[in-house]
Amino acid sequence: MDVVLTDLDGVVYRGRNAIPHAVEALTRASLHARVGYITNNASRRPADVAQHLEGYGLEVSADDVVTSSQAGVRLLETLVPAGSTVLVTGGLGLTSIVEEAGFTVTTSAEDAPAAVIQGFSPDLGWTHLAEASFALADPDVPWVATNMDWSIPVERGIAPGNGTLVSAVHQAVGRMPVVAGKPERPIFDAAIARFGGEHPLFIGDRLDTDIKGANDAGIPSVLVLTGIDQAKQVLAADQRSRPTYVLQDLRGLSEPYPVTVRRQDADGTRYVSVGDATVAMHGHVVRVLDSGTPIDLLRAGSALIWESGLAIYGLDVDPKLYGGE
Repeated sequence: MDVVLTDLDGVVYRGRNAIPHAVEALTRASLHARVGYITNNASRRPADVAQHLEGYGLEVSADDVVTSSQAGVRLLETLVPAGSTVLVTGGLGLTSIVEEAGFTVTTSAEDAPAAVIQGFSPDLGWTHLAEASFALADPDVPWVATNMDWSIPVERGIAPGNGTLVSAVHQAVGRMPVVAGKPERPIFDAAIARFGGEHPLFIGDRLDTDIKGANDAGIPSVLVLTGIDQAKQVLAADQRSRPTYVLQDLRGLSEPYPVTVRRQDADGTRYVSVGDATVAMHGHVVRVLDSGTPIDLLRAGSALIWESGLAIYGLDVDPKLYGGE
Protein backbone atom coordinates (compact mmCIF):
# COMPACT_ATOMS: atom_id res chain seq x y z
CA MET A 1 0.00 0.00 0.00
CA ASP A 2 1.37 3.42 -0.92
CA VAL A 3 -1.30 5.50 0.88
CA VAL A 4 -2.73 4.73 4.32
CA LEU A 5 -5.91 6.65 5.09
CA THR A 6 -7.11 6.42 8.66
CA ASP A 7 -10.10 7.52 10.67
CA LEU A 8 -9.37 9.23 13.99
CA ASP A 9 -12.00 8.66 16.70
CA GLY A 10 -11.74 5.04 17.80
CA VAL A 11 -8.63 4.37 15.71
CA VAL A 12 -5.97 6.90 16.78
CA TYR A 13 -7.56 8.26 19.94
CA ARG A 14 -10.60 8.07 22.14
CA GLY A 15 -11.43 11.32 23.88
CA ARG A 16 -8.15 12.85 25.06
CA ASN A 17 -6.23 9.59 25.13
CA ALA A 18 -4.27 7.93 22.35
CA ILE A 19 -5.30 4.35 21.69
CA PRO A 20 -2.51 1.92 22.67
CA HIS A 21 -0.09 1.08 19.84
CA ALA A 22 -1.76 3.43 17.32
CA VAL A 23 0.91 6.15 17.31
CA GLU A 24 3.80 3.71 16.99
CA ALA A 25 2.03 1.76 14.22
CA LEU A 26 1.19 4.84 12.14
CA THR A 27 4.69 6.26 12.59
CA ARG A 28 6.08 2.97 11.29
CA ALA A 29 3.62 3.01 8.36
CA SER A 30 4.70 6.56 7.42
CA LEU A 31 8.19 5.26 6.63
CA HIS A 32 6.79 3.38 3.63
CA ALA A 33 3.55 5.14 2.67
CA ARG A 34 1.81 8.50 2.77
CA VAL A 35 -0.46 8.63 5.81
CA GLY A 36 -3.60 10.73 5.64
CA TYR A 37 -6.03 11.37 8.48
CA ILE A 38 -9.71 11.37 7.52
CA THR A 39 -12.40 12.48 9.93
CA ASN A 40 -16.16 13.00 9.87
CA ASN A 41 -15.72 15.40 12.80
CA ALA A 42 -16.58 18.83 11.42
CA SER A 43 -16.12 20.70 14.68
CA ARG A 44 -12.37 21.32 14.29
CA ARG A 45 -10.13 22.86 11.62
CA PRO A 46 -7.51 20.68 9.92
CA ALA A 47 -4.75 22.63 11.70
CA ASP A 48 -6.41 21.92 15.06
CA VAL A 49 -6.64 18.21 14.25
CA ALA A 50 -2.97 18.16 13.20
CA GLN A 51 -1.94 19.89 16.43
CA HIS A 52 -3.97 17.37 18.43
CA LEU A 53 -2.23 14.46 16.67
CA GLU A 54 1.19 16.04 17.13
CA GLY A 55 0.48 16.05 20.86
CA TYR A 56 0.58 12.24 20.74
CA GLY A 57 3.95 12.26 18.98
CA LEU A 58 2.79 11.93 15.35
CA GLU A 59 4.36 14.12 12.65
CA VAL A 60 1.29 15.71 11.06
CA SER A 61 0.55 18.94 9.19
CA ALA A 62 -2.82 20.44 8.28
CA ASP A 63 -2.32 19.18 4.72
CA ASP A 64 -2.33 15.60 6.06
CA VAL A 65 -5.91 16.00 7.35
CA VAL A 66 -9.14 15.76 5.35
CA THR A 67 -12.31 16.68 7.25
CA SER A 68 -15.96 16.25 6.35
CA SER A 69 -16.15 20.07 6.39
CA GLN A 70 -13.73 20.21 3.46
CA ALA A 71 -15.67 17.51 1.61
CA GLY A 72 -18.90 19.39 2.34
CA VAL A 73 -17.57 22.60 0.88
CA ARG A 74 -16.49 20.72 -2.25
CA LEU A 75 -20.13 19.68 -2.56
CA LEU A 76 -21.36 23.24 -1.97
CA GLU A 77 -19.20 24.45 -4.85
CA THR A 78 -21.18 22.19 -7.20
CA LEU A 79 -24.56 23.39 -5.91
CA VAL A 80 -24.41 27.20 -5.63
CA PRO A 81 -22.44 29.99 -7.34
CA ALA A 82 -19.09 31.10 -5.96
CA GLY A 83 -19.38 33.76 -3.27
CA SER A 84 -22.96 32.85 -2.34
CA THR A 85 -24.32 33.45 1.14
CA VAL A 86 -24.44 30.15 3.05
CA LEU A 87 -26.11 29.48 6.37
CA VAL A 88 -23.67 27.49 8.49
CA THR A 89 -25.04 25.32 11.29
CA GLY A 90 -21.88 24.26 13.06
CA GLY A 91 -18.74 25.47 14.76
CA LEU A 92 -15.44 27.08 13.79
CA GLY A 93 -14.24 23.90 12.10
CA LEU A 94 -16.98 24.31 9.51
CA THR A 95 -17.36 28.09 9.39
CA SER A 96 -13.66 28.66 8.69
CA ILE A 97 -13.64 26.19 5.78
CA VAL A 98 -16.74 27.77 4.22
CA GLU A 99 -15.17 31.22 4.48
CA GLU A 100 -11.85 30.03 3.03
CA ALA A 101 -13.75 28.79 -0.02
CA GLY A 102 -15.01 32.33 -0.67
CA PHE A 103 -18.58 31.97 0.55
CA THR A 104 -20.30 34.54 2.77
CA VAL A 105 -21.28 32.98 6.09
CA THR A 106 -24.49 33.71 7.93
CA THR A 107 -26.27 32.14 10.88
CA SER A 108 -29.67 33.69 10.13
CA ALA A 109 -32.33 32.55 7.67
CA GLU A 110 -33.36 36.21 7.33
CA ASP A 111 -30.27 36.75 5.15
CA ALA A 112 -31.84 34.58 2.43
CA PRO A 113 -28.96 32.11 2.19
CA ALA A 114 -28.43 30.26 -1.07
CA ALA A 115 -27.66 27.02 0.79
CA VAL A 116 -27.39 25.46 4.25
CA ILE A 117 -24.44 23.38 5.42
CA GLN A 118 -24.68 21.54 8.73
CA GLY A 119 -21.92 19.98 10.82
CA PHE A 120 -21.40 18.89 14.40
CA SER A 121 -20.51 21.23 17.22
CA PRO A 122 -21.05 20.48 20.92
CA ASP A 123 -22.35 24.03 21.30
CA LEU A 124 -25.25 23.71 18.83
CA GLY A 125 -28.68 24.32 20.29
CA TRP A 126 -32.32 24.67 19.32
CA THR A 127 -31.88 28.21 18.01
CA HIS A 128 -29.26 27.12 15.47
CA LEU A 129 -31.32 24.15 14.28
CA ALA A 130 -34.40 26.36 14.00
CA GLU A 131 -32.59 28.85 11.73
CA ALA A 132 -31.55 25.98 9.44
CA SER A 133 -35.16 24.80 9.36
CA PHE A 134 -36.44 28.27 8.48
CA ALA A 135 -34.00 28.55 5.57
CA LEU A 136 -34.79 25.06 4.32
CA ALA A 137 -38.52 25.79 4.18
CA ASP A 138 -37.69 26.89 0.62
CA PRO A 139 -37.34 23.55 -1.26
CA ASP A 140 -34.94 25.14 -3.73
CA VAL A 141 -32.30 25.82 -1.03
CA PRO A 142 -29.70 23.02 -1.11
CA TRP A 143 -28.82 21.34 2.19
CA VAL A 144 -25.42 19.74 2.78
CA ALA A 145 -24.59 17.68 5.87
CA THR A 146 -20.96 17.06 6.68
CA ASN A 147 -21.82 13.59 7.99
CA MET A 148 -24.58 11.45 9.47
CA ASP A 149 -22.78 9.70 12.34
CA TRP A 150 -25.43 8.80 14.89
CA SER A 151 -22.89 8.51 17.69
CA ILE A 152 -19.34 9.55 18.53
CA PRO A 153 -16.90 7.91 20.97
CA VAL A 154 -15.72 10.32 23.66
CA GLU A 155 -13.71 9.87 26.81
CA ARG A 156 -16.76 9.28 29.01
CA GLY A 157 -18.49 6.91 26.58
CA ILE A 158 -20.68 7.10 23.47
CA ALA A 159 -22.45 10.40 22.77
CA PRO A 160 -24.94 11.62 20.11
CA GLY A 161 -23.35 12.61 16.81
CA ASN A 162 -24.21 14.92 13.93
CA GLY A 163 -26.78 12.50 12.55
CA THR A 164 -29.03 13.15 15.53
CA LEU A 165 -28.88 16.92 14.92
CA VAL A 166 -29.51 16.52 11.19
CA SER A 167 -32.47 14.29 12.06
CA ALA A 168 -33.98 17.05 14.18
CA VAL A 169 -33.92 19.41 11.20
CA HIS A 170 -35.19 16.65 8.90
CA GLN A 171 -38.22 16.16 11.13
CA ALA A 172 -38.98 19.88 10.81
CA VAL A 173 -38.50 20.28 7.04
CA GLY A 174 -39.45 16.87 5.69
CA ARG A 175 -36.42 16.27 3.50
CA MET A 176 -32.88 14.96 3.78
CA PRO A 177 -29.53 16.60 2.96
CA VAL A 178 -26.83 15.48 0.57
CA VAL A 179 -24.02 14.07 2.72
CA ALA A 180 -20.28 14.67 2.32
CA GLY A 181 -18.76 12.47 5.01
CA LYS A 182 -18.35 8.75 5.41
CA PRO A 183 -19.86 6.50 4.16
CA GLU A 184 -20.60 8.76 1.19
CA ARG A 185 -18.15 9.19 -1.68
CA PRO A 186 -17.23 12.91 -1.43
CA ILE A 187 -14.83 12.57 1.52
CA PHE A 188 -13.09 9.57 -0.05
CA ASP A 189 -12.82 11.41 -3.37
CA ALA A 190 -11.37 14.42 -1.55
CA ALA A 191 -8.80 12.21 0.19
CA ILE A 192 -7.70 10.48 -3.02
CA ALA A 193 -7.47 13.84 -4.80
CA ARG A 194 -5.30 15.16 -1.94
CA PHE A 195 -2.97 12.23 -1.38
CA GLY A 196 -2.89 10.47 -4.74
CA GLY A 197 -1.36 7.00 -4.77
CA GLU A 198 -2.34 3.88 -6.66
CA HIS A 199 -2.81 1.43 -3.78
CA PRO A 200 -4.68 3.07 -0.89
CA LEU A 201 -5.81 1.38 2.31
CA PHE A 202 -8.47 2.77 4.63
CA ILE A 203 -8.57 2.07 8.39
CA GLY A 204 -11.67 2.57 10.50
CA ASP A 205 -13.53 1.35 13.57
CA ARG A 206 -17.11 1.50 12.24
CA LEU A 207 -18.67 -0.84 9.71
CA ASP A 208 -21.56 1.46 8.76
CA THR A 209 -19.43 4.49 7.90
CA ASP A 210 -15.73 3.65 7.55
CA ILE A 211 -15.89 0.19 6.00
CA LYS A 212 -19.04 0.67 3.93
CA GLY A 213 -17.67 3.94 2.58
CA ALA A 214 -14.29 2.47 1.68
CA ASN A 215 -15.96 -0.49 -0.03
CA ASP A 216 -18.25 1.78 -2.05
CA ALA A 217 -15.21 3.85 -3.06
CA GLY A 218 -13.33 0.71 -4.14
CA ILE A 219 -10.65 1.04 -1.43
CA PRO A 220 -9.42 -2.02 0.55
CA SER A 221 -10.39 -1.60 4.19
CA VAL A 222 -9.22 -2.48 7.70
CA LEU A 223 -11.57 -2.71 10.66
CA VAL A 224 -9.65 -2.24 13.90
CA LEU A 225 -11.38 -3.39 17.10
CA THR A 226 -10.39 -0.40 19.22
CA GLY A 227 -13.51 1.69 18.70
CA ILE A 228 -17.22 1.24 18.07
CA ASP A 229 -17.75 -2.10 16.33
CA GLN A 230 -16.70 -5.40 17.90
CA ALA A 231 -16.97 -9.12 17.18
CA LYS A 232 -20.80 -9.34 17.17
CA GLN A 233 -21.06 -6.56 14.62
CA VAL A 234 -18.34 -8.09 12.43
CA LEU A 235 -20.10 -11.47 12.31
CA ALA A 236 -23.39 -9.78 11.37
CA ALA A 237 -21.93 -7.36 8.78
CA ASP A 238 -23.89 -7.10 5.54
CA GLN A 239 -22.15 -7.55 2.21
CA ARG A 240 -21.41 -3.83 1.67
CA SER A 241 -19.96 -3.40 5.18
CA ARG A 242 -17.46 -6.27 5.35
CA PRO A 243 -13.81 -5.27 5.82
CA THR A 244 -10.97 -6.66 3.76
CA TYR A 245 -8.94 -7.13 6.96
CA VAL A 246 -9.76 -7.28 10.68
CA LEU A 247 -7.13 -6.25 13.27
CA GLN A 248 -7.21 -6.37 17.05
CA ASP A 249 -5.17 -3.16 17.13
CA LEU A 250 -2.87 -1.26 14.78
CA ARG A 251 0.16 -3.39 15.57
CA GLY A 252 -1.31 -5.71 12.96
CA LEU A 253 -0.48 -3.23 10.19
CA SER A 254 3.14 -4.39 10.18
CA GLU A 255 2.41 -8.09 10.69
CA PRO A 256 1.75 -10.68 7.96
CA TYR A 257 -1.98 -11.23 7.54
CA PRO A 258 -2.83 -14.91 8.08
CA VAL A 259 -4.10 -17.13 5.29
CA THR A 260 -7.73 -18.29 5.38
CA VAL A 261 -8.00 -22.05 4.71
CA ARG A 262 -11.31 -23.58 3.61
CA ARG A 263 -12.47 -27.19 3.21
CA GLN A 264 -15.76 -29.10 3.00
CA ASP A 265 -16.82 -32.64 3.96
CA ALA A 266 -18.98 -34.90 1.83
CA ASP A 267 -21.93 -34.24 4.17
CA GLY A 268 -21.76 -30.52 3.41
CA THR A 269 -20.04 -29.44 6.62
CA ARG A 270 -17.81 -26.48 5.87
CA TYR A 271 -14.66 -25.56 7.78
CA VAL A 272 -12.64 -22.35 7.87
CA SER A 273 -9.28 -22.10 9.63
CA VAL A 274 -7.18 -19.02 10.32
CA GLY A 275 -3.97 -19.63 12.27
CA ASP A 276 -4.83 -22.15 15.00
CA ALA A 277 -8.54 -21.26 14.99
CA THR A 278 -11.07 -23.48 13.20
CA VAL A 279 -14.82 -22.96 12.88
CA ALA A 280 -17.31 -25.41 11.34
CA MET A 281 -20.79 -24.92 9.89
CA HIS A 282 -23.35 -27.63 9.18
CA GLY A 283 -26.71 -26.40 8.01
CA HIS A 284 -27.49 -23.38 10.16
CA VAL A 285 -25.27 -24.42 13.11
CA VAL A 286 -21.88 -22.69 13.58
CA ARG A 287 -19.47 -24.17 16.11
CA VAL A 288 -15.90 -23.45 17.25
CA LEU A 289 -13.61 -26.49 16.95
CA ASP A 290 -10.30 -24.82 17.86
CA SER A 291 -10.21 -21.36 19.43
CA GLY A 292 -6.70 -20.15 18.57
CA THR A 293 -6.32 -16.43 19.27
CA PRO A 294 -9.47 -14.30 19.60
CA ILE A 295 -8.69 -12.29 16.47
CA ASP A 296 -8.00 -15.37 14.33
CA LEU A 297 -11.17 -16.97 15.67
CA LEU A 298 -13.16 -13.91 14.61
CA ARG A 299 -11.52 -13.92 11.18
CA ALA A 300 -12.38 -17.57 10.67
CA GLY A 301 -15.94 -17.27 11.98
CA SER A 302 -16.76 -14.17 9.97
CA ALA A 303 -15.41 -15.68 6.76
CA LEU A 304 -17.50 -18.82 7.30
CA ILE A 305 -20.68 -16.89 8.06
CA TRP A 306 -20.23 -14.32 5.27
CA GLU A 307 -19.57 -16.99 2.66
CA SER A 308 -22.65 -19.00 3.70
CA GLY A 309 -24.97 -16.40 2.19
CA LEU A 310 -27.27 -16.81 5.23
CA ALA A 311 -28.45 -14.00 7.49
CA ILE A 312 -26.92 -14.04 10.96
CA TYR A 313 -30.32 -14.06 12.68
CA GLY A 314 -31.10 -17.40 11.02
CA LEU A 315 -27.98 -19.11 12.40
CA ASP A 316 -27.18 -20.90 15.65
CA VAL A 317 -23.83 -19.23 16.37
CA ASP A 318 -21.39 -20.49 18.99
CA PRO A 319 -21.08 -17.70 21.64
CA LYS A 320 -17.33 -18.29 21.76
CA LEU A 321 -17.10 -16.42 18.45
CA TYR A 322 -18.10 -13.15 20.08
CA GLY A 323 -16.73 -13.58 23.58
CA GLY A 324 -19.76 -15.22 25.15
CA GLU A 325 -19.92 -18.34 27.29
